[in-house]
Amino acid sequence: MASNQGTGDSNIKERLANTMVGFLGGGRMAQAMARGFISSGLVRARNIIVSDKSEEMLDQLEGIGVRTTMDNREVVTNSDLVVVAVKPHIVKPVLQEVNQVVSPDKQLFVSIAAGVTIKSMEQDLPEGTRVVRVMPNVPALVQAGASVMSPGTHAALGDAQLVQELLKTIGICEESPETLLDAVTGVSGSGPAYAFAAIESLADGGVKMGLPRGLAIKLAAQTLLGAAKMVLDTGKHPGELKDEVCSPGGTTINAMHVLEKQGFRGTLIDAVEAATLKAKELGAKSAQK
Repeated sequence: MASNQGTGDSNIKERLANTMVGFLGGGRMAQAMARGFISSGLVRARNIIVSDKSEEMLDQLEGIGVRTTMDNREVVTNSDLVVVAVKPHIVKPVLQEVNQVVSPDKQLFVSIAAGVTIKSMEQDLPEGTRVVRVMPNVPALVQAGASVMSPGTHAALGDAQLVQELLKTIGICEESPETLLDAVTGVSGSGPAYAFAAIESLADGGVKMGLPRGLAIKLAAQTLLGAAKMVLDTGKHPGELKDEVCSPGGTTINAMHVLEKQGFRGTLIDAVEAATLKAKELGAKSAQK
């Protein structure tokens, strides 16, 4: 897999058709990515190999037709693109374990480990190894994820395009400097939890006012889904769309008044800031190990 190929969509698809993809770690995110790659037709199931220490996890993966192993070195030896999908605290020992079988001129490493910097990975891999760091999020499990990627020192343009094409199979994918990935973590990485809490709270409000629990949850979830789709599909500013719902003297503007008095927007801003700062802290600890 040459590092200077893949300048157009057709070239990328041709490149992927012949790319062997390996996963170090077979957890939920790895499984979501593998399923997305396969269902899109970009990567054949037989061209994917996954390692994990859990036999139960490997059994689940075999169910989608990929090859499995408990040997991390076997994955790297047989892969052109290696997805590092283990927990952040074991990235370093795993990379040190496979270091001797890495071919920098052949392989591209894609890390989805939160807080593990590109610099840290490049130091644990042979000189010149191409690395791309990605911050995905949980909705990737239902092909509705929001991922942001940052190419490393040695990554070529074709590498970034290839990774972006793959990640689009599990949602949207944008590119940004690595310095912004902690903020990305605060918004989209941790964001699904904020949305889940909002859905739960809306449903609780509906139950308080007499709605059956199941109906309240379904309405709350569909409402957030629909609102998000309107933002993405119309391209309008969220504030503009909010104003369109708030009729003069109506129910919604009265509800918005309550949210403003309770610091709704300020609380969300504070939550994003807290998650971002925690991500920076975890990244700093990871770099010291």
